Amino acid sequence: MERVDHKMPGCSPKTRGRKPNFVIILADDMGWGDLGANWAETKDTANLDKMASEGMRFVDFHAAASTCSPSRASLLTGRLGLRNGVTHNFAITSVGGLPLNETTLAEVLQQAGYVTGMIGKWHLGHHGSYHPNFRGFDYYFGIPYSHDMGCTDTPGYNHPPCPACPQGDGPSSNLQRDCYTDVALPLYENLNIVEQPVNLSSLAQKYAEKATQFIQQASTSGRPFLLYVALAHMHVPLPVTQLPAAPRGRRLYGAGLREMDSLVGRIKDKVDHTAKDNTFLWFTGDNGPWAQKCELAGSVGAFTGVWQTRRGGSPAKQTTWEGGHRVPALAYWPGRVPVNVTSTALLSVLDIFPTVVALAQASLPQGRRFDGVDISEVLFGRSQPGHRVLFHPNSGAAGESGALQTVRLERYKAFYVTGGARACDGSIGPELQHKFPLIFNLEDDIAEAVPLERGGAEYQAVLPKVRKVLADVLQDIANDNISSADYTQDPSVTPCCNPYQIACRCQAP
Repeated sequence: MERVDHKMPGCSPKTRGRKPNFVIILADDMGWGDLGANWAETKDTANLDKMASEGMRFVDFHAAASTCSPSRASLLTGRLGLRNGVTHNFAITSVGGLPLNETTLAEVLQQAGYVTGMIGKWHLGHHGSYHPNFRGFDYYFGIPYSHDMGCTDTPGYNHPPCPACPQGDGPSSNLQRDCYTDVALPLYENLNIVEQPVNLSSLAQKYAEKATQFIQQASTSGRPFLLYVALAHMHVPLPVTQLPAAPRGRRLYGAGLREMDSLVGRIKDKVDHTAKDNTFLWFTGDNGPWAQKCELAGSVGAFTGVWQTRRGGSPAKQTTWEGGHRVPALAYWPGRVPVNVTSTALLSVLDIFPTVVALAQASLPQGRRFDGVDISEVLFGRSQPGHRVLFHPNSGAAGESGALQTVRLERYKAFYVTGGARACDGSIGPELQHKFPLIFNLEDDIAEAVPLERGGAEYQAVLPKVRKVLADVLQDIANDNISSADYTQDPSVTPCCNPYQIACRCQAP
């Protein structure tokens, strides 16, 4: 991994030799087109747009998978799911999580003298040693999985709607598909459940308070810090909040975007007032929008996956179409990251791990290989290209979960399997295997509408290169020290602060 000279022009004398702080903010199910600076006609992201103007915006930045747990595992390990073992989502009854022999970014920085904290959605195992406090985070405040994986007294907006938690002693009523009615959603502070069910209406406020408190306390301690904030936004259910005048569906989503943007703005303001000259703030998303949620889902922008939509299903979350894994991304570090720059470099959430490790002057874990690279040169405006190749793992819509059957090679993208996730209209695109892959030229066809002609010279020139890079990565993985996640389930490990109360409800204080 290439290291950079941190005593570069532009560093103030005060910051030279000091290890930088890191704040990583991860949005949930946010579409590439939701960011005002990218695409959106309605400007619901004023703080993020301001951050883009004061830092660097990435327009070809990709999640490492297009569903929750695998994407987050890759962020924290710099490794694809075929290496780190996390190929699909964990459940509320999951016994395991991110394999314990995988080293997280928090563990690396903790060993390098950092104070480490996490706020928000974990979704990498909550039972026993899989809890964030045992994976390198000194402090944790949040929900251990997605906030639709439990009932609440403030259900918010979902499609279809889910009922509130039961109050009486009788059996749960209004049982609905995709709704959790028997167990309330838990909120943890470190190892303790402090609220069950969570009040979703005040969750953003709590996250903002805990994040700013952590930044203040860590800064006062004099030690460098890592803060990882995994937002509940823009995953459903969307919280009940003040609504602007607009059509109801977009009103709800726009209000959620503004609430998320305000939360991010509060964190950035705290950084600016506390540790501005020595803190690197990174904002991105875990995957594209969840199209089956209809008007409560985000926008893919121009990445509409036309080839797939013509055959049914959604080309967003859970798919390997651009709408599933191309995500908003911003970098902000005054004096280090150039101002108001748009980068077209091909980059990935996988790059966060090795980049942060390099900037922290720490060492990568030994005895394993990484899919991310140190992109410091891109961040500091000294280089542009990024990756030549990225691999997009199957994430639920088609093919075996975690398998690598979609290849990005420079401006080309090849699909050995296609399929659409459930769309708003309920349709699912059929899974199709392609012995000769569909190949799109994204430079000419960002909507992925018309693949190259299989008999054409361009296709014939690209195909052997695609086959080679795919064969090379599969051989590399076969030779690597890979992990296997435990996906067994046991109802007894479900988080429950009071098993004697209906829905595990905590007693009122």
